[in-house]
Amino acid sequence: MAEDGNRSGWFQRLRQGLGRSAQSITTGISDIFTKRKLDAATLEELEDLLITSDLGVATAARVSETLAATRQDKDITPEEVRAVLADEVAKVLEPVARPLVISNARPHVLLMVGVNGTGKTTTIGKLARRFTDEGRRVMLAAGDTFRAAAIGQLQVWGERTGAPVVAGPEGSDPAALAFDAMKRAKAEGVDVLMIDTAGRLQNKKSLMDELAKIVRVIKKSDETAPHDVILVLDATTGQNAVAQVKVFKEIVDVTGLIMTKLDGTARGGVLVACAEQFGLAVHAIGVGESVEDLQPFDPRQFARALAGIEEETTL
Repeated sequence: MAEDGNRSGWFQRLRQGLGRSAQSITTGISDIFTKRKLDAATLEELEDLLITSDLGVATAARVSETLAATRQDKDITPEEVRAVLADEVAKVLEPVARPLVISNARPHVLLMVGVNGTGKTTTIGKLARRFTDEGRRVMLAAGDTFRAAAIGQLQVWGERTGAPVVAGPEGSDPAALAFDAMKRAKAEGVDVLMIDTAGRLQNKKSLMDELAKIVRVIKKSDETAPHDVILVLDATTGQNAVAQVKVFKEIVDVTGLIMTKLDGTARGGVLVACAEQFGLAVHAIGVGESVEDLQPFDPRQFARALAGIEEETTL
């Protein structure tokens, strides 16, 4: 029962967090389908709505095709359209919803990447809290050495979670710092090492070289590492999040995504577009500032919240 309560509580936070995205979509659907039959014109309007809501062209087409196959030229309610939308979105998301699993490697190395401002450092801190609460020994490495604020922020999270932080002076070599962190983590028997990195896309070549060097030095210490390369995305950037996935996939072998700030935008549908286009694992989503607001990704909950549908009840 406690687990059901936790699930229900998270769904309500998720619905609240996705409120702006859901309102934009549900209001648009109601405007299109109130007292109207399903015909070519309404389907075209629906596709336009879903595309402008950042769900992506492919998902918009899937929803339209499903409706056309079953309800063409028939009366249909906005609620029925939202139910089909939730089902189709869930079908896109279910294959990519994969938990972040810590392997038996010691340390299990998480390389955290993303542009500045996505909430990457905060996400590292929240994950550190989660891992320490599970009884794991965690170490953090302040690899964004070009911003004193990023180093300081990670040190604050280290203090909060009891995780030691490997840091150097501002402007020091991030690869050298990563190497030192690997050495310390092995020596101290750390379970999880999370390495923060810079995210300056203004000069892609520079960032590419820097991340490639970090990966090389990590592999010198453990050829199986990094075990996960997690890209942190900011939902408020909409379609720019899709562009960021493209860039970082070129730079480094991204293995999974975490999307933050879903509570601050009407563009939460972009997670669906990213899933459809890239097929990368979605490990977790964030809908607020607190540690509890970063949770493992549940595709059906997300799809129903995005479509403005109440949680399914089970007997």
